[in-house]
Parts: sequence; C-alpha cells; structure tokens
Amino acid sequence: MSFRDLRNFTEMMRALGCPRHISMENFRTPNFGLVSEILLWLVKRYEPQTDIPSDIETEQDRVFFIKAVAQFMATKARIKLNTKKLYQADGYAVKELLKITSVLYNAMKTKGTEGSKIGEDDISKFKFDLGSKIADLKAARQLASEITSKGASLYDLLGKEVELRELRTEAIARPLEINETEKVMRIAIKDILMQVQKTKDLLGNVASDEANLEAKIEKRKLELERNRKRLQTLQSVRPAFMDEYEKIEEELRKQYDIYVEKFRNLAYLEQQLEDHHRLEQERFEEAENTLHLMQNKLKEEEKRLLKSARRPSKRVVGTMQDGNLDDDEDSEDSEIDLEDDEEDDDLEDESIALSPARPSRRVRKPEPLEDSDNDF
Repeated sequence: MSFRDLRNFTEMMRALGCPRHISMENFRTPNFGLVSEILLWLVKRYEPQTDIPSDIETEQDRVFFIKAVAQFMATKARIKLNTKKLYQADGYAVKELLKITSVLYNAMKTKGTEGSKIGEDDISKFKFDLGSKIADLKAARQLASEITSKGASLYDLLGKEVELRELRTEAIARPLEINETEKVMRIAIKDILMQVQKTKDLLGNVASDEANLEAKIEKRKLELERNRKRLQTLQSVRPAFMDEYEKIEEELRKQYDIYVEKFRNLAYLEQQLEDHHRLEQERFEEAENTLHLMQNKLKEEEKRLLKSARRPSKRVVGTMQDGNLDDDEDSEDSEIDLEDDEEDDDLEDESIALSPARPSRRVRKPEPLEDSDNDF
C-alpha cells in the first residue's frame, strides 16, 4: 500500500461518481463494510443487471461474497483479484480495488474523448426521422420472411442435390443454343427496364409530393404570419369598455374597504356589548346574593327578638308569691317595652343602610303582657 495508490483510488472513485465519500484514512484499519459496499457498487457500475448477494453478516457470507465478486470480474472483465487481500479489507485491498477502478476510469476517459471529437456535422449524420423509416421497417420485415422461406426451400433443394447433380452435369455439358440464349437475355433485359421505369415513376411521384408539401407549408406559414399580425393589432387596440371597467373596479375597491372597516367596527361593538352584558349579569347575581344574605339575617333577628319577647311571661309566672306583684309587673313591662323600641330602631337603621332599594321591614312590637292576677 502506498500513498499514491490511495490518492489515485479516491480520485478515480470521485470521478466515477461514487455516492459515498471515501477518504484515505478509511483504510488505516480493516473496514470490511466499506470494502464490500465499494465492490458491490463497482460490479453494479460494470454490469447493472448482475445479481450478487450483499449479505455479510457472518464469516461464511463474507467469504461467499468475495468469491462471487472475484469470479464475476474474472469471467466478465478478465480481471484477476486476490481474494485474501480483499478479505483483509485494509490498505492491501486498495490495490485490488484499483484494478477494477482503473478499467472503469479509462473507459470513461476514452468515451469522453471520443465524444468531444464528434462535431455538430457528425452528429447530424445520425439524426433521422422515424416516420420516414416505417416503410423501410415494413420492407425489412418482408425481406426477413422471404429469407426464411428461401432458406427452407434451399434446405429442401440441398436435400435433392444427389439426384440433381447428374441432371446439372448433363445440362452443363450440353452445348448452348444461341437463339434460346438471346431470347432469354432479351426477356431479362426487358424485365430490368420495366423495373427501372417503375423506379423512375416512383421517384417522380416523390418529387411531386415533395413540391405539394412545400406549397402547403408555405401557405401555412403565410396564414401564421397573418394571424400573428392580427393578434398584435388586437393587443394594441384598447377596448371601448375598458375605461368604464377600470372606474367600476376602483369604486368596487373603495366600497370593499368601507365594508371591511364597518365589519371590523361592528365586530368590535358586538364584543363590547357582550362584555357589558356579562358584567351586568355578574353585578345582578352579586346583588341577589347580598339580598338573600340580608333576608336571612333579618329572619334570624326576628326569631331572636321573638324569643326575647316571650321570656318576661315566664318570669311573671315564677314570681306570683309576692304581694306587690302588680308594681313589679308594671315596672318590668315598661323596661321590656323600652328595650324593644330601641332594638326596633336599631334594626330599622341597619336595614336602611344595607338595602336602600328595598323598604325596611319593621318588626312588630310585642304587646305588653296583661296582669294575670285574676287568673291566678
């Protein structure tokens, strides 16, 4: 292995169009995967239709792969490869790969040189019209069928060669008659002249057909030129309704701008209205919740006042033993009435302050208890 071989190999692979980037450092250590990929690509480049198994998982598969590539290159390209060096997959394998690469690279250079030498005049020689060759294709098929039939008849005649040999010898040995020979020659010349006349007639017809086609082509060219001039004239003339069309188009553009602006404003106002309704609903729900709380509080206050108003009657029942019962009851009743009046005033003030939209409910004052001396 040498540096020059590595450099030449990488440059040739790059020139051949290898899809994988190959550097000179790839072969410092054994790399069988890279070598197998390069070998498979070179074989496909040499013969695209070949079928070589690319499985290299096991040792047996690798040996079979190397043997298949070496056998293919030996039979197809006459290139002898060292399978041991290829199996090493290191720098020594580059020399074996270089044998295949140099053949492909030289073929590519030769093809490119020959292609560059061919000029436009030479290329024009190989151009032909496929439509004009259809008649030749039919004639070739007819000739092929005739050759087949003639070959079959010739085979039959050759089978009769033993019988016809004596007759042919006798015919050759027989002296020729001048009159018959002249007659046969005249008939052959006449046939040839007739064939020549037919060929001349066909050539004359071809010339007339060519003249007719040229006349038709010229006529079509004149029509095409007139249509082009007419098209240019129509494109240069401005239509009568074009001014009105442009005016209406400008007005339509303005109306569309106005429509877009109004639509945007309407959408904004609808959004604002929805926000306002939502806030009003939230305030209404909050006020209802506050009102329910106040109602519950007032109900609790009423119940408490009713309970406190019923307590003095129990006290009177429990103090009936004293002789001054009437004076005590009068004093207690007056005290209860005063306390009840003060509590009622306080409740009214609180209800007015908390719920101004609703009239305050006055708690009915409990009536003073009557003297129950006579009952007892």
